[in-house]
Amino acid sequence: MSDHHPLTEAIIRGRRKDVPTLVSQCLEAGESAQSIVEHRLVPGMAVVGERFKKNEIFVPEMLIAARAMKEALKILEPDLVAAGVKPEFTAVIGTVEGDLHDIGKNLVAMMWKGANMEVIDLGVNVSPAKFAAAVQEHRPNLVGLSALLTTTMPAMRDTVQAIRDAGVPVKIVIGGAPVTHTFAEEIGADGYAPDAASAVDCALALLKQGASS
Repeated sequence: MSDHHPLTEAIIRGRRKDVPTLVSQCLEAGESAQSIVEHRLVPGMAVVGERFKKNEIFVPEMLIAARAMKEALKILEPDLVAAGVKPEFTAVIGTVEGDLHDIGKNLVAMMWKGANMEVIDLGVNVSPAKFAAAVQEHRPNLVGLSALLTTTMPAMRDTVQAIRDAGVPVKIVIGGAPVTHTFAEEIGADGYAPDAASAVDCALALLKQGASS
C-alpha cells in the first residue's frame, strides 16, 4: 500500500489517463492549484528522480512520469495564471550548436519543470548568440547546455563565454555523454550533471547558493 497521495502515485507510475480525474478531485476538495503543484506533483517527480539515480527505473519510465506531470500542469495552468502564481525560478535550456540530439535535454527540461521551474526550451543546434539573446530577454536564474557529440564540446565553451559576455548573472549547468566535471570547470560553467535526475539536484543547489549570496 503506497503512502503517497493518489495523484502523486499516478505521477510516479506515469498513469496519465488517471491524472485529469485526480486533479479534479483535488480541486473539488478545496486544494489550490499551487498546493497541488507543490504537494502532489513536485514530490512525485522527486521520487522518480531518486529511483532513476538508484537504477530502479530507466529513461522510458522517467519520460512516462514526466508526461503524466505535464498533463496535470496543462489542467492547472489557467488557475495558476489567474492566481498570479509563478515558479520561483526560470531556466533556459538547449542543445549547443552543431548537435541535434534532444532526448537528454528534453528529460532535463521535464525534470526541471517537475521541480517547479519555468523552463524556456530553445531546442537543438542553438548558437552561442541565440543563447546569449535568450538570457538577455528572459533574465533566467539558470541555463542548461547539452551536448552528445565530442565534436560539439567546443561550441559549449563558446556558448558559456557568450552567456558571460551578455552580462546577466546566471548559473550555467552542462551535461551530455562526453561532458565531465573537469570540462565544466575548464570552460567556466557553474555545474555538471551526468543525468536528468542529477540535473535537478545540481540546479537546486546552485540556485540556493545564488539566493544566499
